Amino acid sequence: MKLANCLMSVLILSTACTSGVDTADNTPKAPTTRKFDQGLSDAEKLIEPKKTIEDKKTFPNGIRIQWFEKTDGPLVQEGAVYEINFKTKLENGEVVDGNYKLQRDMLPFLVGYGMQTPGFDLAMKELRVGDFVEVFIPGKLARGKKGIPGVIPPNAPNIVMLRVGKEIKPLKTVDGVKVWRLEENPEMTDAKVGENSNLAIHYFVGTKSNPRYDNSYQRNVPFGFGMKDASLIPGLRKGILNTKMYDKLYIVVPAKEAYGSRGYVDLVKPNEDLFYDIIIMDVDGKSAKQIEK
Repeated sequence: MKLANCLMSVLILSTACTSGVDTADNTPKAPTTRKFDQGLSDAEKLIEPKKTIEDKKTFPNGIRIQWFEKTDGPLVQEGAVYEINFKTKLENGEVVDGNYKLQRDMLPFLVGYGMQTPGFDLAMKELRVGDFVEVFIPGKLARGKKGIPGVIPPNAPNIVMLRVGKEIKPLKTVDGVKVWRLEENPEMTDAKVGENSNLAIHYFVGTKSNPRYDNSYQRNVPFGFGMKDASLIPGLRKGILNTKMYDKLYIVVPAKEAYGSRGYVDLVKPNEDLFYDIIIMDVDGKSAKQIEK
């Protein structure tokens, strides 16, 4: 249960400063090699600006990228998950987001689903695995008119130091449903999700056009359901099957395994894929047994 509490508290921490904005970065905490020297962690040292600039490019939308390290690695692809190390600053130098908040050397990032700002996603798709860059994101492609009250002013540009790490391959792909397992408790071998299981999850869900339109953390109550429930989206059922209690998952469900051509009220457009960011909090009541231990 300690792992679940840890993951849940970190997710809440990482979303706390994004109230009232369209997107946010939310990733779980895990062991770190973080060491401090003059206020910088090892991860932050890896994204300190360099004097030598290998290349630079300005885009019509106002985004500017300059490369401190430019590689011939694979081009970043939309819909794939990569490890990233980043730090976001305002023009006055104030740091407002980054790996340091979660004390992680690398964080998993799914490209194209609004985990950060629109400009962040656009910049990622111009990069390659191994690149180290500074990205200028104009306010309209950052936090926009809303900003983040008390943290980021309205229409404030973001300056992002960003290193792209390796691609994280999916754990499985079933009928187009892609599942990434980002964290797990290996001791949970007797707490697997079966075809008849009842479980509880904390989650975010969204689409490319409407990132994170629903999340259980705002309600402060995990969502409970049965794998046999008729209302359960087929793709979510296929994605969660055979995972375990306390698994941290990213699941991308293609439209044909979700709401299809009909969409879902005003939240999901016709033929849109869904992105679930999930922690499995309970399987068949076994979390209560963990507490008893």
